[in-house]
Amino acid sequence: MKVRVSDGATDEEASAIAEALARHVRDEVEVYVGDADAPAAVREAPVAEAGAGGAGSTGAGAARTATDGAAAGAGGPTDDLGPTDRERALWDEIEDIELGGPEKYRERLEEQGKLFVRDRLDLWFGDLLFEDGKFANFDAWHPDSPEVDADTDDRLPGDGLLTGAAEFEGREVHFMANDFTVKAGSMAEKGVEKFLRMQQRALKSGKPVLYLMDSSGGRIDQQTGFFANREGIGKYYYNHSMLSGRVPQICVLYGPCIAGAAYTPVFADFTVMVRDMSAMAIASPRMVEMVTGEQIDLEELGGPDVHAKHSGSADLVADDEEHARQLVADLISYLPDSADEKPPRTEGRPPAKSPEGIDSIVPQEPNRGYDMTDVIDRVVDEGSFFELKPEYGTEIVTAFARIDGRPVGIVANQPAQRAGAIFPDAAEKAAEFIWTCDAYEIPLLYLCDTPGFMAGSQVEKDAILEKGKKFIYATSSATVPKQTVVVRKAYGAGIYAMGGPAYDPESVIGLPSGEIAIMGPEAAINAVYARKLSEIDDEKERAAKERELREEYREDIDVHRMASEVVIDEIVPPSTLRTELRNRFAFYEDIEKDLPDKKHGTIL
Repeated sequence: MKVRVSDGATDEEASAIAEALARHVRDEVEVYVGDADAPAAVREAPVAEAGAGGAGSTGAGAARTATDGAAAGAGGPTDDLGPTDRERALWDEIEDIELGGPEKYRERLEEQGKLFVRDRLDLWFGDLLFEDGKFANFDAWHPDSPEVDADTDDRLPGDGLLTGAAEFEGREVHFMANDFTVKAGSMAEKGVEKFLRMQQRALKSGKPVLYLMDSSGGRIDQQTGFFANREGIGKYYYNHSMLSGRVPQICVLYGPCIAGAAYTPVFADFTVMVRDMSAMAIASPRMVEMVTGEQIDLEELGGPDVHAKHSGSADLVADDEEHARQLVADLISYLPDSADEKPPRTEGRPPAKSPEGIDSIVPQEPNRGYDMTDVIDRVVDEGSFFELKPEYGTEIVTAFARIDGRPVGIVANQPAQRAGAIFPDAAEKAAEFIWTCDAYEIPLLYLCDTPGFMAGSQVEKDAILEKGKKFIYATSSATVPKQTVVVRKAYGAGIYAMGGPAYDPESVIGLPSGEIAIMGPEAAINAVYARKLSEIDDEKERAAKERELREEYREDIDVHRMASEVVIDEIVPPSTLRTELRNRFAFYEDIEKDLPDKKHGTIL
């Protein structure tokens, strides 16, 4: 077999190509560079060994092994058999398909700083377990098709979308990936069919799905047959909805995902965007200008900063392709394959910092700020803290972590941000995180230190009641084991949303700095005694009376009073908090909790 590659290929590259092809076609391969008359590399066909092919082999190689085995059983090995011209022709077609779209579009990928889709799959998975639909739309473009009369540069291999199965970090997953060299990764009839089949098979297999998105949306000039059909693009989002909470769906964006393509990342459980590369929006900047007159570039319209900081649609932002893979590898380590399984446990590690320091971190004064992650670092296994949406709704921390190797979902107020008051974005972020943890059987840890839901005209316009309702609903409906820690202040409806005593947690434990009340001392004294205090003319006497009333109020809301009244289960020394949580999560690991018999609630 003779192969000619483009000018500029090195001897090492020619040798690698020859080696790979010889292994595939089981024939001698000569590789010529540019217009050279002499081959730059020659490789003989490898000698087949008994049982060759391996557990992961598919297609012709595996079939040949089976044939050889049958022949051996009939009277000994037959080394003289090999592929015919028919199989060699098939390998040539496969090689052609795997080159992707027109060469000029592959060259542009490098300018954009991103990988060709098959190189991306190699980065993520190495060898695939299998691929489906490689020959999709073959008859529309390939010279070997009887429907193609002449050479054409309008290449549509795989119809621009790859699907199949692979092993990722020791887990078997379904995947889909757009080929941006084929019509900018746009979606058309055959590619849509492949996407739908992959989703429907994931429903049956109970294995996670990875969406590696780089798509400009639907192929407008070919929309007949895939847009509004029962089994068209709209069925993507129906299937996303059916898969939601059944198996983890993780989407990574590698380019501009516009219109219909932008719904897959927002329907996924987790979305990763790549900085300086990806964007998502309901319409392109050109369409936005046509409809509204607004002139805006894609980065400002729907880049990573927009969705990480403002919309909350991006869970994580990666620096580059390799970083995106690493983030997903870390993320999936907390998730089960499906809702039928428990999340995977690991060997436990001590925390990064000693729990002995917790009490020193938490100020006694309710209005002094501090960073809640300093407490978390002294409770969870070292290196296990994995925060989601860190730039959105920053008054609440949502993160996965491990306590003695057991995955937990952490919902923690962040006093370092606006005193830990709950704003609309933070409420929405927490509700969605709780809902996801509950779907995948990940226990919940609430670390409460909040003055409650924020008040004011702007938060009312931003739907504080509506989004706060969702936060409380998610906490109410979660049936996974829940542990609540009153770290310091737990005022107003904040204690409701944060897994307070009325919300069926397995335990509510307090630190000695804890307080539970309708409102803080200052606000309460002002509300109840403002008139009485105003009647005291002497300023010093009035200040002294105010201090006295405040201290009396704090005695009533102190965690010791709450423990005395059995409002909370226990007060624990802060240095024992990790041990306390470890033991409680272990003890309640298999607890069973039922919801009322109904179709579903109406809140979310």
